[in-house]
Amino acid sequence: RYRKLVERVEQAEKKSAAGMQGMALAAARYYYKLLAIKDEYEVARFYTDGSFARQLAETFSGDYQLRFHLAPPLLARRDKQTGELQKREFGAWMMPVLKVTAAMRGLRGTPLDIFAYTAERKEERRLIKEYQQLVDEVMKDLNHDNHPLAVELLSLPEQIRGYGHVKEASLHEVRARWQQLIETWRFPAEKSVAA
Repeated sequence: RYRKLVERVEQAEKKSAAGMQGMALAAARYYYKLLAIKDEYEVARFYTDGSFARQLAETFSGDYQLRFHLAPPLLARRDKQTGELQKREFGAWMMPVLKVTAAMRGLRGTPLDIFAYTAERKEERRLIKEYQQLVDEVMKDLNHDNHPLAVELLSLPEQIRGYGHVKEASLHEVRARWQQLIETWRFPAEKSVAA
């Protein structure tokens, strides 16, 4: 589905904004960013694929203890003031748990994916669908005049940063900007008259 979307954008850009560039690249870069979700399975893979252990061995020597500061969505408590998930400290006993979690990544996106039911994962899936709809809308009305705005719209995911509550805050800002830009896209004459 990734390749298909990017190819459609590339064709639309060549047809409706001949000689202009940036839209297909933006779609390729930021659709990928939305699809490449850093979820619990990915975090578990990072810690258990051997590279983390190699980095530890290269950096530290002697007797050291592993401590993980995590906010697992199914175990973490929320801060009463901020509503954010609170990180907890876990010892080295988490490594086997992380190995099992990494091995379960094949469940991602299936009804058996226990993490898929969290608000964050639901939001990520919703954002992918919204981006696909945005791409369709932009391609439908693309021309030379609105091409720069199309590139800006399709580049909005660049501003989504972090994980957990940090990502949630940046997504809130991106959604506000998305709304402004889509209004300008849909009603260009009204915006130029107001300016």
